[in-house]
Amino acid sequence: MTTRVVRVGGGSGMWGDDLDAPRRLVEGGPLDYLMLDFLAEVTMSVLQRQKDKDPQHGWAGDVVGILESVLPAIRDRHLRVLANAGGVNPPACGAAVRAMLERAGAAGQVRVALLTGDDLLPRIDGLVAAGHEFRHMETGEPLASVRDRLVSANAYIGSAPLAQALAQGAHIVITGRCHDAALASAPFRHEFGWASTDYDRLAAATIAGHVIECGAQATGGNCLADWRSVPNLADVGYPIAEMEADGTCVITKHPGTGGRVSRQSVTEQLVYEIGDPHAYITGDVVSDFTSIRIEDLGGDRVRLSGMKGRAPTGKLKVSAAYRDGFKAVGTLVYAWPDARDKAMAAARILRERIDRIGLRFDAVHVEVIGAGAVHGALAGPDAGHDAPEVQLRYGVRGQDRRAVERFTREIAPLVLNGPPSVTGYFGARAKVEEILAYWPALVDAGVVTPSVELLP
Repeated sequence: MTTRVVRVGGGSGMWGDDLDAPRRLVEGGPLDYLMLDFLAEVTMSVLQRQKDKDPQHGWAGDVVGILESVLPAIRDRHLRVLANAGGVNPPACGAAVRAMLERAGAAGQVRVALLTGDDLLPRIDGLVAAGHEFRHMETGEPLASVRDRLVSANAYIGSAPLAQALAQGAHIVITGRCHDAALASAPFRHEFGWASTDYDRLAAATIAGHVIECGAQATGGNCLADWRSVPNLADVGYPIAEMEADGTCVITKHPGTGGRVSRQSVTEQLVYEIGDPHAYITGDVVSDFTSIRIEDLGGDRVRLSGMKGRAPTGKLKVSAAYRDGFKAVGTLVYAWPDARDKAMAAARILRERIDRIGLRFDAVHVEVIGAGAVHGALAGPDAGHDAPEVQLRYGVRGQDRRAVERFTREIAPLVLNGPPSVTGYFGARAKVEEILAYWPALVDAGVVTPSVELLP
C-alpha cells in the first residue's frame, strides 16, 4: 500500500524574493500546495507606510504577477496557493487578485478566500480599557506609552482559519499577519483532518513550515556548511515538504534543480530565528525542536520525524508599529592608502560640524564598512588597516525632522573639504525617512476573531 503524501512548496521567503521561483517550483514536478511568505516584522512597517500614503496600498504587490504565472497549474492541476501577501490591507490585495482572475477569464473557476481579523488597531482602545496592556516583550512597557503614535497592530493568526478557507473550497487564500509556518500547517491539517489537540502532528506541520518558509535558504542558499560546493545556485530549487499522516516529513526539492538539501542545510534553517529550542511558540502549538530526528536519505531528501508538541499558551504575538521620529543615512567611500583612517577622520569632522551648528539627535550611528563593521570589537584593532577601500556610513535619528534634514546637507561638503581620496559619492543627498518602530507584544488568543470570506 502506498503511503499518502501531501506536498507543500515554499515558493517565497520574503517580499523581494525571486519572482520567477514560484513558477519554476510549480512547473518542476508534483506539488499540491504552494505557500508564499512575504511578511517580516519590518515588512509590516513598510506596508503601513505605503497604506498611509494610499489607502489602496499596504500589501505585497508582487503577488498578483506571481499568481498569474502559476494560474495554469491552479486551473488544470488543482494547485492551491496560500499567501500572506495581504500585509496590512488584505481586502485591497484580494480585490487586485480578483481583478487579475477576471482579466484572465478565470474568475468563475478559481475561488479566492480572504482571511481577516488580525488587525487589532480599530479595537485597540477597547482592548486596553478591558485590561489588555500589550506590554513590550523586551522592555515591559505598556502600549499606552506610545498609543498616540500607534499606526498598526496585527496579531499572528494560527493555521485553523486558513484550513477552514481550504475546506470551503478556496483555491487561493490571502491572509494578513499569520505565523509564517501556518501557510504550510493549514494544508496538512486540512488534508489529514488533524484535530486542534493533535499537538505532535501540529508540531510536525509547524516545523515543516518553519523549514520551508524562507524559500531557498533550506536548499543551499545562505548556507554556511561547505557553501562553496553547493551546486548551481543560479538555478536553485526551492524547498518542498512531503508530509505523511503520522507527521513524518521529508524536505526535498525537484530533481535537476540547483542547490542542495542536506542534513546541514535543513539544520541551519531549523535553528533560524529560534530562541528556546524546547518551546517554539505559535498560536497552534508549542513545538519542541529538540525532539526532531533528522535523517539524510541522500538524493536531496532529508527526513524529519519524532516531533513533539504541547498545548499552545493561549496568547498570540502582536506585531505593532508606532511613529518614532526621523532618520537619515549618508555614505562616502574612501580609497587606499589609509582608507580606514580617512573614513574615521571624516566621521570625527562631521560630528564636530553638526555639534557646532547645534544639531542634537537621539542617536548617531557610525560604521566603517570594510574595517570590522560586522564583527565590531571582535574584529580586532587592526581590522581594515590596509583595506583598498572602505565605506563610511553615518546615520542619525531624532524627533526633529528639520534637524535631520539639516544633517543631510553636511555630508557632501566632505568631498571637497574633508580627508582625501573620496569616491563612490553619487551626488544624491541622504533621504530623510520617518521611523516606524517595532512594538512586539502578547494578547489573549480569545480576543482575536479571524474571519474567512470567499470572494464572489
